[in-house]
Amino acid sequence: MTKAVYDGNPQHMKAARDGIPQYIREIDAYVPGKPVEEVERELGIRAIKLASNENPLGPSPMGVEAAKRALAEANRYPDGGSYYLREALAKLLDVPRTNIVVGGGSTELIHVAASVLLGPGESAVTSEGSFPLYYIATEKMGAKLIAVPLKDYKFDLDAMAHAIEPETKLIYVANPNNPTGTVFDADAFAEFLAKVPERVLVVLDEAYYEYVAMANYSRSLELVREGRNIFVLRTFSKVYGLAGMRIGYGIGPAELLTEIDKIRLPIPVSGAAQAAALAALDDFEHVRRSIEVNRDGLAQLEKGLREMGVKFVPSVTNFILVEVGEGADALAEEMLKLGVIVRPMAWMGFPKAIRVSVGTAEENDAFLRALGQLQTGSATANSGERVRS
Repeated sequence: MTKAVYDGNPQHMKAARDGIPQYIREIDAYVPGKPVEEVERELGIRAIKLASNENPLGPSPMGVEAAKRALAEANRYPDGGSYYLREALAKLLDVPRTNIVVGGGSTELIHVAASVLLGPGESAVTSEGSFPLYYIATEKMGAKLIAVPLKDYKFDLDAMAHAIEPETKLIYVANPNNPTGTVFDADAFAEFLAKVPERVLVVLDEAYYEYVAMANYSRSLELVREGRNIFVLRTFSKVYGLAGMRIGYGIGPAELLTEIDKIRLPIPVSGAAQAAALAALDDFEHVRRSIEVNRDGLAQLEKGLREMGVKFVPSVTNFILVEVGEGADALAEEMLKLGVIVRPMAWMGFPKAIRVSVGTAEENDAFLRALGQLQTGSATANSGERVRS
C-alpha cells in the first residue's frame, strides 16, 4: 500500500487555509510573555521575569502540598463540576453554589461567555488598551468588536454605555484594568449599569481585585445576589500564585452558567488544580504576605521611577505601566540582555510604554538599575511627574 506523504505543496496549504473563516484569519493572536528559561537558554544568562503579572513569592505552600497529594489520584478523571471548590467559594462569597463556575483560568470563562452569547451579526463592547482576550473572544465568534478609547488611562464607562447597539449582547469590563492598572469605584459602575439594557451581559473581570485597597472599590457580589445580568471573573493566578495551574472562577446568573456548562470541555480543570485552589483559599498567611510585598514593591518602583524622571501610570495592581518614550520595544530587548524580562506594550495599544510586574525588593532594584543604565535622552527629558489618572 502506498503511504501518502504531505509534501508542503502551496496549493494544499492554501486549500486548508481557505476552509478557515475570514474572521478567524484576521484575528491578531495573543502574545504570551517570554518564559525565564527561554531567555536564559537563548542568551546564556540568569534572568528575572517581571513581564506576566505573576506572584514573585511563588505559589501558595498549602496549595502546593494539596496538589502533590492529588497527583496520587491522577489516574482518575477529576470532578468536572469542581463541586468541593464551588462549595468552598459559595461559603466564602455568600452566594449559592449554582451561581459559581470554575474554569481553566478566568481566560477560559472570557471565551465561553462569548461562545454562549455571540455570533455573526451581533456585537460586544469593550475598551481599547485592555486585555486582548476580550477582542479575540469576540472576533472568533464572527461578531463585531466595538472598542471605546480609554480616558486618562481608565475605562470610559459613559462612552461605552453610549456605544451599545441593538445588536450588542455582551460587554467586557476590567476592574482593575490590564495593562494600565487603573480602577473605577462601585458608584461609577452602578451609574454605568443603569445605562446598560438588562438583555446585555456585563462581564466584570476582577482578576486583580485582592490587591485593591481603595474604599468603595466593588459591590459586584451584591449585584450577583440581586440577580443582575453580570458575570464576575476572578482567578487563582495572581495573589494565590497558581498561574501555572490554570484555574479561575466566575460568579453570575445560574441560568447563564447552565448554558455555559453545555458548551465547555467535559473536564476543564485538573484534579491537582482543584485541590491546590481549594487549599489556597485557607492560606491566609500567603495571601497576606503577597499583598504586603506587592504594596511595598509598588511604592519602591514608583519612588525609583520618579527619581529617574520616568513617567508612569499609578497602579492599584501588581504591575505598573511605564512610559519610556520612543523605542519602547528596543528598550525591552536591551533589558533582556541585562537579564530583566518586561513586556513592551505596543501590541496592547501603548507603543511608548512597557509593563513591569512587581517583584521582590531585589527584583525591583534590578529593574530600576537596568532602566537607569538604558535610559534614553527622551526619557531623561521627561518631567518626572506621574501621569495623572
